[in-house]
Amino acid sequence: MIIFFDDRPFKIVRTNQLTEAETAQFDRIVDLRLTKLQKSILSGHVLFLNATAATVVQLIEQLEKEMPADLLSITMATREKSEVEEKIKGMFKVIKAAGGVVIKDGKWLFMFRRKKWDLPKGKLDKGENSKEAAVREIREETGVKAVIHDKICTTWHTYSLNNNRILKRTKWYVLDCKDDSAMAPQAEEQIEKLSWLTQSEGQSILVNSFSSIRYVVESLQKMQGVKEK
Repeated sequence: MIIFFDDRPFKIVRTNQLTEAETAQFDRIVDLRLTKLQKSILSGHVLFLNATAATVVQLIEQLEKEMPADLLSITMATREKSEVEEKIKGMFKVIKAAGGVVIKDGKWLFMFRRKKWDLPKGKLDKGENSKEAAVREIREETGVKAVIHDKICTTWHTYSLNNNRILKRTKWYVLDCKDDSAMAPQAEEQIEKLSWLTQSEGQSILVNSFSSIRYVVESLQKMQGVKEK
């Protein structure tokens, strides 16, 4: 499970899934059996070992009060992954959404909205499943008709709405373009323009995007066997 708090990735992983190569990339490794959770630890890329549901709740509450400026990412390694994830979901109102990357002739469809590059996505309507919602949202936001090829990943991100704590789950898919003859940005969703871009062009524009969107793109590249540069 990966959650984005203020665009910082917060991962929940099983302890036995960590490799030596992965652990070597962290700036700090903190054993919560030996060290109490404190604000001074939250700097750079941090790995917490022996996380429990209680310590994860404590950390989330700390992040919601104040996000440290120099915090880049958090990974919580636990033997209680399912329990921890359910505890997190119980802290928020969960909203479900879906979206995707549409591909045509090797190019990917991106959109520019609210001064950032993004991918089409939106909330599920009543009675919809995630695949149906992804196809509909892409058609509504871009005018492009597409069919799902495969699932990419699932992301979660938090925000506040009317004093409610919201956790939005978004399922992401890769889709094949079937018809883009009616392609046009949906103005009421503040979409300014749409662009078919190569992967290298996409990498360049995603400098002005969100970590969650870059995560989706990187996940798709890995699926396709594209080596990260």
